Amino acid sequence: MRAALFDRYGPPDVLYVGTVPKPAPGPGEVLVRVHATSVNGGELHGRAGKMRPVTGLMQRGFPKRMGLDFTGEVVAVGPDPAEPGPRPGDRVWGALDRTFGSVAEYLAVRPRHLSLVPEGLDLVAASALPVGTVAITALRDKAELRPGERLLVRGGSGGVGVTAVQLGRALGAHVTALAGARNLDLVRDLGAHEAYDYATTRPADLPPFDVVMDTVGTDHAAYRRLLTPSGRMVAIAFDVNRIAASLSYIAASTLYGRRRVRFFSGRPTHRLLADLTRYVQTGAIRPVVDTVFPLEEIAEAHRALEAGGVSGKIIVRLV
Repeated sequence: MRAALFDRYGPPDVLYVGTVPKPAPGPGEVLVRVHATSVNGGELHGRAGKMRPVTGLMQRGFPKRMGLDFTGEVVAVGPDPAEPGPRPGDRVWGALDRTFGSVAEYLAVRPRHLSLVPEGLDLVAASALPVGTVAITALRDKAELRPGERLLVRGGSGGVGVTAVQLGRALGAHVTALAGARNLDLVRDLGAHEAYDYATTRPADLPPFDVVMDTVGTDHAAYRRLLTPSGRMVAIAFDVNRIAASLSYIAASTLYGRRRVRFFSGRPTHRLLADLTRYVQTGAIRPVVDTVFPLEEIAEAHRALEAGGVSGKIIVRLV
């Protein structure tokens, strides 16, 4: 089967479409024919070699694979299937656990990493949403965002940010988003009460917030100072150019009570994906797709995300 691969760390040009063995579902697994995946920031850093300690543990040696999340159709069930569980013909979305490899024509996965895609939602557009489980974990579970609180979303037009803006509004918060100038109307349309150009707006220009959600990874200290006395900051990214300093600051912030920076790496589970399905079904969250690239243009897809200024998700279509 075809899959996105790379044989050395480097720029997007190192990516190519190669052939790997088609997986067979093992006990308790299902085989998914992948329709589409999205490109995530962590993949860019992994491909460039900025996260070698992590990617080295996740995948030994070259060639390495790409892709975290996916949408597709179940085509086979392995021995000893889970009951209840997805069956052939079911349309599903999901994410791999602590590894890359979803940019491939087939995946063998366990049902705990899957959920059914909402009826009527196109599978290519739907692939923009599994990463939205990170926003659910950040705002609902980690920050415990409450109605009437003031929420700031840094990177409000990015792949996670567009879901965070919508979810913040659905949870009853007053939402402020920082985004690129050309995307300010988009984040307002998604539910932001206020939207500011990140290039011309300094942290000092902003009011206090009860919750700050950071999808960018830089200047944590400056945005942490915006928190109210009972405020909470949730970060899903750190500065890959200053890894040690960035992670040390996050760790040190735990000494300062509720104003600490909560950092986590999202792990989409069946429960979170099912919650995402319900948010979509109620109209609280919708997919936002910037550009769809065919598998053969995987390098161009990475180049587009690396260039910045995207509106939602960059998608790679396999079917």
